[in-house]
Amino acid sequence: MLIAKILDHIKNGKNIDFDQAVELAATNTPEELFQAADSLRRIIHGNTFDLCSIINTRSGRCSEDCRFCAQSSHYDTDIETYDIIGTDEALVQAVDNDAHGVTRFSLVTAGRTASLAQIEEYGRIFKEIHEKTGLKLCASMGMLTHEKAEMLRSYGVERYHCNLEACRSFFPKVCTTHTWEEKVETIRHAREAGMEVCSGGIIGMGESLQNRLELAFELRELDILSIPINILTPIPNTPFADLESLTLSEILTATAMFRFINPQAVVRLAGGRSQMGQDQYRCFISGANGAIVGNYLTTTGNSLAGDLDAIRNLGFELHGGKPKK
Repeated sequence: MLIAKILDHIKNGKNIDFDQAVELAATNTPEELFQAADSLRRIIHGNTFDLCSIINTRSGRCSEDCRFCAQSSHYDTDIETYDIIGTDEALVQAVDNDAHGVTRFSLVTAGRTASLAQIEEYGRIFKEIHEKTGLKLCASMGMLTHEKAEMLRSYGVERYHCNLEACRSFFPKVCTTHTWEEKVETIRHAREAGMEVCSGGIIGMGESLQNRLELAFELRELDILSIPINILTPIPNTPFADLESLTLSEILTATAMFRFINPQAVVRLAGGRSQMGQDQYRCFISGANGAIVGNYLTTTGNSLAGDLDAIRNLGFELHGGKPKK
């Protein structure tokens, strides 16, 4: 009965509160919860599915101490490092993604922030992608100032990605070299420059279910309409290397609850989902309606063709551009 009441509540344009979310997650069988989240997704979003892709434009040597990340200079991890990817390499991936129906393409850089000179170099890559594909442009380049945000917008970047990573109360256990509040400030700069915002987090970093719900509510308060959920991939020699993996039920419960708390958002499965094998696609019948496809920075994703076939087989419609002539 609680699920039916909450579905009606949301369908009437109202949001659930934190106590309702806790009760919802705790008092229903998992399958009932997953089915209800899928029903809510279909009611609000239909069968449309949102695809985006990313490329690691600057890799490694990051000054920040995010305890999940292979790119941090604080940890001895075996990754390739470079200051900027070749334009041709970025363009090959972008053209292929565009041809397969991916909608958005993001340049992602390691580091606390990108300098103005670096952003100018990345602008040349954005220009090539814009001229040769129909992809919408996104960026994820750490902390922004007003000037940097305006610069990215001038290159045609429509959406900025800045994950909160964890809820405000848990964040100090994830990173100490920057704050949750600094991330929110970056989100503000991106919006003031006219960009949309994509922001989510990572589950499986030792946080509780209540912490995951807190993050979902914080994203709602920030009016985030593209929410990537990453599942921790333990990286050897990082502080989170030996954390116990989440169960499939825990992942599906988080996915479903993000849908109930953020009914209007694209809930997007991102890094780490390949760890679930074929079970990952159950997330898309448990409330999620988007994905980051391809490889994920320093971890390996699924093949693009395999992803698209599996998503279509679930009844979703994929909408993307075609390469420009």
